[in-house]
Parts: sequence; structure tokens; C-alpha cells
Amino acid sequence: MVTISPFKALRPDAQYAKQIASPPYDVLNSKEAKIEAENNPNSFLHVTKSEIDLPESIDIHSQEVYEKAKHNLDAFINRTILFRENKPCYYIYQLIMDGRSQTGLVCGSSVNDYESGLIKKHEFTRPEKEQDRINHIKTTGAQTGNVFLAYRNVQAVDELITKWKETHSPVYDFVAPDKIQHSIWVVNDDKTIEQISSLFETQVPCTYIADGHHRAASAAKVRTGLTREENVGADFFLTTLFPANELQIMDYNRVIKDLNGLTEEKLVAALQKNFSVEKANNAFSPAVLHEFGMYVNNQWYRLTANKDSYSTDPIGILDVTILQNNILDPLFNIKDQRTDKRIDFVGGIRGLGELEKRVNSGEMAVAFSLHPVSIQQLFAIADSGNVMPPKSTWFEPKLRDGLLTHLIYD
Repeated sequence: MVTISPFKALRPDAQYAKQIASPPYDVLNSKEAKIEAENNPNSFLHVTKSEIDLPESIDIHSQEVYEKAKHNLDAFINRTILFRENKPCYYIYQLIMDGRSQTGLVCGSSVNDYESGLIKKHEFTRPEKEQDRINHIKTTGAQTGNVFLAYRNVQAVDELITKWKETHSPVYDFVAPDKIQHSIWVVNDDKTIEQISSLFETQVPCTYIADGHHRAASAAKVRTGLTREENVGADFFLTTLFPANELQIMDYNRVIKDLNGLTEEKLVAALQKNFSVEKANNAFSPAVLHEFGMYVNNQWYRLTANKDSYSTDPIGILDVTILQNNILDPLFNIKDQRTDKRIDFVGGIRGLGELEKRVNSGEMAVAFSLHPVSIQQLFAIADSGNVMPPKSTWFEPKLRDGLLTHLIYD
């Protein structure tokens, strides 16, 4: 069973919440972050992407960037834009996107659980991305990025959280520029806090990383590098736990720079070895597993994988695996999607129009649309101890940084 903990969040005064709240650090590059934070000195991007306040020539992984993040975080505290909760609390975080609501519990999750496998992973991490967050956490003393965890529903937890929402007012409730509504409640009643901790300790056997593998790995490595005297709050890391039945995974699509010497006709002919191929009149979004859309030369195609063209093990049956084994590798010689510069990834939140745009512009030659991975597939792969191919899942809506921060030093 898993161990979670309340914590004394560093959070904004209510009047500043909407200004502070910023997209996760890893969904914006430095240029995009600078535009996002323009004319908003209270944006938390000044902490999570602090290179925006330094010359453009700066190496974004230099110690100067992390020191600037620390300086900016301290300035927010000194200006009383941010304050520290006076007691450890749990927090309820509700997001509403396009009329669909999901509600999670913000808490500290145990580094011991992460290291022992009770917090299950489904992706590999990259050392350079880990090191970036390690340096950021150690320099600022803060876990600013939330790790998105999922768990199988527990009715008693659902009922307790629903009751608290119905009987208390949120401390934050606003609609962000992307039209997503963010609402947060503070759970500060000792009895309720104890009940929540006990429910997870007795009824939740494990949790699953949905988004934030690098943030979780970095938090664990920071804890390992601290002395016992330094390790005040690093035994736990900042997480939001969502029940699985409230989550939505969106498609994560691919665009490829060139046709590897193939014409459109030769590409279609080669695909017919493992797929049923037919032209589509409009942008094609796969409605079921093992269907794919392909866009090339202003034409959409519907591809349906032949049943004998893939295996049925937890990894082999994934559409991202079918795409890799039957299209990307044999036809485009793309062996490793994590490192090959000829492929890029487009989250489903951008729509199929983004795929058309990138191909029509000449930047890319062909695009593939995929059906989303299911949460059950994610759980099955994590339970089996395997990992998914890179860029398999895209979760929406995303939590905003800056609303709840976990400090590891007191």
C-alpha cells in the first residue's frame, strides 16, 4: 500500500492565483515561455523557466539560470505574493475542460514508494532532463513541478473528496487563458487528513505515473544526495493523485521530415503489406485501436492494421508499437524515436489541423494520427514492469505550476 503525506504548501495569495499559475515548465520552450510571461511579472515561469529573465545567449542549464530561479522565488515570497501554509494540509485540485471535470488530491508521495516500485513507471527517463530538475530543486529548495499520478478508484476516497468540495469553498477558482477552469480546496481538518492518509495506506496498493517521470526521478535523486540533517522534506515529492475513471488520454501523433526516397504511390504500396489502405475524404482521426490516419501530399488515408501484423503482448499491441515496427522502422529507417531528428511529436490537443499545417508548409513530408492509449493499457504495461515507446501518452488538462509548491528545506 502507498504512503502519502500532507504538506505545508507554498502558494499564492488568492488575488494573485491566476497571474501566478503557469503552464508546466516542460510544455513550453524558452521563447514560448518568454512570450507567455510577457507583461506578467507574477508569472511562475519566472521561477520554472528563469532563463527568460537572462540574456538569450545564456546556456539554459547553467548554474546562473538556477540561481535566478532561486532569486525570483525568494522575491515572490518577500513581496508576499506567495506564502507558506501554517500547517501540513492536503489539497483538492479540480480541472474542468470542455465541460469535463477531473478532481485529484495534491499531496506528498513517498520517495521510498517510488524506489520500491509502489509508484509505477511506464517510460524511460533521459539523464540530461533529470539533471536539469535536480539542479533546479537543489538550488531553489523547491519542487515546483507536480507529478501526475493515477490510481484505481476507491469509493471511500471519492466520497470523502466529493463531500469536502460540497461543504467548503475553494481558495482558488479561475479560468485560465486556455479556457480550463482551475479550482483548489485546502483540506486542513486533522480528522479528515488522518482519514485520507489511512485510506491510501490501506486501500490503494500502488499508483502510476501518468505524467512527470523526470520530475519523480529527479526528486528521488535529490533525496539520495542530501545528508540526514539537510533532508527535512525530501522524503516526499509533490504529486497530484487522480482516480483512473476521471482521466482522459489524448492521441499523440507523429510527423516525419522526409519520405526516405519514397513517392506517395510507393509508400502506399509498401503499407499494403501490413495494412488495409484507403483514401479518406477528410482529416482522419482513428476511432478505434489499430487504425491510423496518414496525411501526405494534401491527401488523408485510413490505415487499418492486419491482425497478423502485430503481437498481442502488452507492448506489441500498442498502436505506437505497430507504427514503429511496421512503418517507421522498415519504411523510414527510424530506429529510435527518442533520438532521431527526422521525427517530431504533436499532442492531440493541437488537433489534426496542426498535422496538415506542418506537412503543407513543407517542414514535414508525412503525418500519422493515432488512437489514444487507454488508461487500462498504461496500467497493464506498468504492472508488467515494461515501458512504453516514447511519447505514447498525452494527458489533458494539465496542472498549472505555481499554485502549490513543495519546499524541501525548512
